Amino acid sequence: MAHTVLIVDDELNIRRVLERAFTKEGYQVHTAEGGHRALRILDETPCDLMLTDVVMPDMTGLELLKHARQKHPHLQVILMTAFGTIPTAVEAMRAGAYDFLTKPLDMEVLRKVVRNALREPTAPTKPTARKAPKRKQVAFIGESPAVQPILETVNRVADTRTTVLITGESGTGKELIARMLHERSQRADKPFVAVSCAAIPETLLEVELFGAVKGAYTGAETDRVGKFEAANGGTLFLDEIGDIPPLIQVKLLRVLQEREIERLGSNTPTPIDVRLVAATNRNLEQAVETGTFRSDLYYRLQVVHIHLPPLRERREDIPLLANHFLQKFAQENGRALRAISPEAMHILQNACWKGNVRELENVMESAVVLAPPDAETLLPEHLPHGLRS
Repeated sequence: MAHTVLIVDDELNIRRVLERAFTKEGYQVHTAEGGHRALRILDETPCDLMLTDVVMPDMTGLELLKHARQKHPHLQVILMTAFGTIPTAVEAMRAGAYDFLTKPLDMEVLRKVVRNALREPTAPTKPTARKAPKRKQVAFIGESPAVQPILETVNRVADTRTTVLITGESGTGKELIARMLHERSQRADKPFVAVSCAAIPETLLEVELFGAVKGAYTGAETDRVGKFEAANGGTLFLDEIGDIPPLIQVKLLRVLQEREIERLGSNTPTPIDVRLVAATNRNLEQAVETGTFRSDLYYRLQVVHIHLPPLRERREDIPLLANHFLQKFAQENGRALRAISPEAMHILQNACWKGNVRELENVMESAVVLAPPDAETLLPEHLPHGLRS
């Protein structure tokens, strides 16, 4: 049975072009010039997918999305938007839209996105029993006001397929948050694959991410699976996303749009089901302004944005972190240390911590292994000299 598509746009020419295109594809097509008309059609005719403009005179695409999904939770929704309304489209994806495409539309991309959307089920009307993840080994330690909104966001979005952008200085725990998102999701028993984009030369990054077929380049004696395929069904974490070159930015954008990859040297697309989490310590908004990072890719990455504050902005969490690392390294190294003296804790709480939590972890490991084996309390003299000065 043919799928039914509803096209909503206040411009008659766009409605006609899209109606002809999707009728040729074999879909049953309905059209509406605005949100109120679209809602009436949805009440009268079961539809599988709605393709709607964002800016319309009677109702915005975001308002239409919210009204439509309340009454028709199985409806897939794709938004069409100009660059000026991309932030609204991002908000719509948070409200349950499947995807958004920028105008002028690339019809081939649009067809693929529609096909992919119709293959994926939306959230059921009644909540299904959620399979518990196999493990929840990682935790972001902290109770400060700066940390609580982060943990709330992680819990809210973990079990979705929404792309997440994590920003923050080096050492703040960006990969830890990515692993939490994975382990608190239905993908927990599937692969978590982490890639440092800055650590891979530009000439190798394309193959590393997308794979290659035999003979695609000198020395390619067998097919090579890329990280996207290796993470299929699970989560791909791209660290230092701000360092990827322009060519890879274009290919990554197409992967996010079409949910399929092409290995280097191949013209055959491979569908993938990967939840992408990206991280950077760079200011991507500034990179967009200077032209070194694509604006359309930036908006696709930051559908949900989590910013991790530096340790100096959450000093209330230092005792929790320090004691956690003390117990961890004492157990690993067979030491008797069980507590941190008030004087040593004062030093820890007032240190600069340019390297953030990673630096604190390294300091605690050093202090534990250099303290006398029979010491039960960590003292100021066990800490590095530079920290005490």
